[in-house]
Amino acid sequence: MTEGEREHEVLLSTVRPLTGWYRKNKRNLPWRNQADAYHIWVSEIMLQQTRVEAVKAYYARFLEELPNVKALAEADEDRLLKLWEGLGYYNRVRNMQKAARQIMEIHQGAFPETYEEIRALTGIGNYTAGAVASFAFGIPKPAVDGNVLRVVSRLLCSEEDIMKAGVRSRIEQKIEAVIPKDAASDFNQGLIELGAIVCVPNGAPKCDICPLADICQARAKGCQEQLPVKKKAKERRIEKRTVFIFRDNCTVAIKKRPARGLLAGLYELPNVSGHLNGQEAIDYSKSIGLTPVRIKELGAAKHIFSHVEWHMVGYEVLVDELERNCSEAMIFADCGELEKKYPIPAAFSAYRVTFS
Repeated sequence: MTEGEREHEVLLSTVRPLTGWYRKNKRNLPWRNQADAYHIWVSEIMLQQTRVEAVKAYYARFLEELPNVKALAEADEDRLLKLWEGLGYYNRVRNMQKAARQIMEIHQGAFPETYEEIRALTGIGNYTAGAVASFAFGIPKPAVDGNVLRVVSRLLCSEEDIMKAGVRSRIEQKIEAVIPKDAASDFNQGLIELGAIVCVPNGAPKCDICPLADICQARAKGCQEQLPVKKKAKERRIEKRTVFIFRDNCTVAIKKRPARGLLAGLYELPNVSGHLNGQEAIDYSKSIGLTPVRIKELGAAKHIFSHVEWHMVGYEVLVDELERNCSEAMIFADCGELEKKYPIPAAFSAYRVTFS
């Protein structure tokens, strides 16, 4: 038997125990209550880079306001970004809206029902297309995310680097070859669920409760905690920034970020490069036409993006007549507007508590 044939047999032997385990042990998650392609799509995009528990409230709020493809396609961008506020990676929801408009134009508003048509939509890659196709329509296509890469690496005792695109592609092919045509959704979701709650990262997998323990090649060799092999990511660049809450008795100053680049098109608290001390913060305030009445240090905060970290210090600056004197292009909003209208990214969340 060749290595490829052996791996195929290992994966094929997981089908029955895995689907049976999933049906009995799956978590009760709101997007699993119905096989609606739009709902599944929304949940899958939200779940990228975000914990399940955190997504639940966002998912409910998003669907309440944008219950279908048409509503998403027609949504005002600021409102759309406000609904996404706190989830980060805002291009995800921008791409969702582009895809919704494609569905309206190309598919007359009906969510496409083939893997190829789903995969052709803006912002949808192999994983999301496979997830929607299999969960909503039962199409036997793989949905390989980080959980599945880890599970399969351990099942096969593979030492290939899962960060390499070629490795992911090979795992997708191996999974597709064993997906049961009558249980594509349960099998794919079973692999994901197993990786989420049993075959976990960053520590010992829970082999004592795993339905595939007797099949797992890594467990047989005692190397499950050393897998998967995952090349260390490049270190993020550190940027120092000073954040300002400029306010008078009624309003707070915010700025709209450029249409391109990091946090494109969102609203931010005014900020500058570097860490300013108190006197430098006062001098900067004066340089943009403001008259500080009182300045208060707000302490340090950190926010991590994919390739950069912001290390921030903050100041609340009470000024005299903010709107009349400021020479910068800013928006002056009351606290209620800030909470309801303007999408402000989580990068500034440490300083938002002082708005009210």
